[in-house]
Amino acid sequence: MTESLSLRLDPAHTLPLVSQLHDALARRIESGALRPGTRLPSVRTLARECEISTLTATNAYNRLVASGHVEARRASGYFVLARTRKRNAAPTAGPRAQDALLLLQRVYGDDSLTLQAGSGWLPETLVFADGIKHGLATLARRQPSAFTRYGHAYGYVPLRQQIQTRLAAREIEAAEQQIVLTHGASHALDLIARALLQTGDTVLVDDPGYCNLLPGLRALGVNIIGVPFTAQGPDPLALEQIARQHQPKAFFTNSNLQNPSGACCTPATAHRLLQLAEQHDFYIVEDDIFAELHPGTAHSIASLDQLRRVIHVGSFSKTISPALRVGFIACETGLAERLVSLKMAQGLTTSEINEQLVHVILSEGTLRGHLTRVRTRLAQAQQQVSEALLAAGYQLAHRPVGGMFLWAGVPDGVEVNRLVEQASAEGILLAPGYLFRPDLRAEAALRINVAHADNAAFYRFLQRQ
Repeated sequence: MTESLSLRLDPAHTLPLVSQLHDALARRIESGALRPGTRLPSVRTLARECEISTLTATNAYNRLVASGHVEARRASGYFVLARTRKRNAAPTAGPRAQDALLLLQRVYGDDSLTLQAGSGWLPETLVFADGIKHGLATLARRQPSAFTRYGHAYGYVPLRQQIQTRLAAREIEAAEQQIVLTHGASHALDLIARALLQTGDTVLVDDPGYCNLLPGLRALGVNIIGVPFTAQGPDPLALEQIARQHQPKAFFTNSNLQNPSGACCTPATAHRLLQLAEQHDFYIVEDDIFAELHPGTAHSIASLDQLRRVIHVGSFSKTISPALRVGFIACETGLAERLVSLKMAQGLTTSEINEQLVHVILSEGTLRGHLTRVRTRLAQAQQQVSEALLAAGYQLAHRPVGGMFLWAGVPDGVEVNRLVEQASAEGILLAPGYLFRPDLRAEAALRINVAHADNAAFYRFLQRQ
């Protein structure tokens, strides 16, 4: 039986009529005034009762279908759906799970944490939004075909040629067929791990190191061993001992402005790493996505090796925007062929529209000025956040030359998880240190993203602890 609704809409209200109608019906359904199974008036009847157009009535019903309030039955009309009662969410404690996945879920899925002082990317104010807007307009005007086709298996050729030139400026010689484009650096690292490793193999990682790498390696069933990361990069003495004992297949390391410590691998350390890789026959996977945020000279392990044992990973997520999801791998030709096969098997080609957009932005030459501004802003934030942490009793592993990260030991007597919970209650995301340890051991430290933490709310939080 169809029920008359007796609704009154206000044409003079600032809220559009379609929104008024949707909201009024949704409230009645959620309150139980309209019971599940109730047949609603036809579009024409509703339009007549509310003195609106049939188009407005149809759009309101379509919104109710999309929001799960109403079901549209072919040739029968619209019926109220049973609503699943939303449970009150349990109070959210800070990250406690014994892997990095919880941090990822909090970062990507919890809108209540508005100050992301533990995140791994730049805030919106420092992404290259103007360059993206201008690049999209240029791309739409020049290359409309970018919106309609699959890309090249290796990735958009002109962008790979640009990357080839940019690598050469850093003294890394790579032929076009040695460069493979990816959906960001995380995708690149996953492809490399799948190409190099089998269940039971040993792989080395920075300790502390990139937390998002660890779940993927664990899923492959490999033996993960951490190499202590110092102010000069990976500890060569520890690496030598571990390599001799465990015969690793690869060592994944973040060479410049390392995540989470902010430290850089020095040329002397890089040279020793290459000697050990040759001596013990393992690859070095150089995750170098922060190099262009370095305020001075960002040295590369790959420049010493020319892609024989080093696999070089880069990305535009930290320099243009994480929304673009464009990264790359530079490696020897045979491995590049294997990586392309894996890439195609996983999801065919990468997004050519994103790759062409990056190509346009790089071609226009405006990124250089943007990066200068970002480096200056990060240097200021490093100084201010470091001083605030020290004043609050935190200990810094070292003072980075730039970039986003600080590795901060919490004051004596402070329990890290409790601190994370307190911050979460105030809308602040913190990243506890154990998430960055390959063995997940307790760690009285936090990774701090200075670009987000340079904020009055974060400073007030520190003062209250």
